[in-house]
Amino acid sequence: MPTFIIFLCGIANFALHKATMESDHPMALQMRAAFGRFMGGYGSYLLEFLILLSALSFAALGYTIALPSYLVYTGMNALAGWAILTGKI
Repeated sequence: MPTFIIFLCGIANFALHKATMESDHPMALQMRAAFGRFMGGYGSYLLEFLILLSALSFAALGYTIALPSYLVYTGMNALAGWAILTGKI
């Protein structure tokens, strides 16, 4: 069950990541420029995937801290994405 919850949170993280990276916010423009030199702009998606893969791997190995850690990570991403997309930052 923890792996399934982490997987669903991963989908939400990728959707939020895509939305923020495609916005015209100055922070998003800066991140696109920084990651543009690495893997043609897809480097940030690779980093997001590696974090998801790590959390899924730890959960599959039975580490109970994997789910709460990834939930906190997802919550922080949600708050940051909300702030960027609504222009609160």
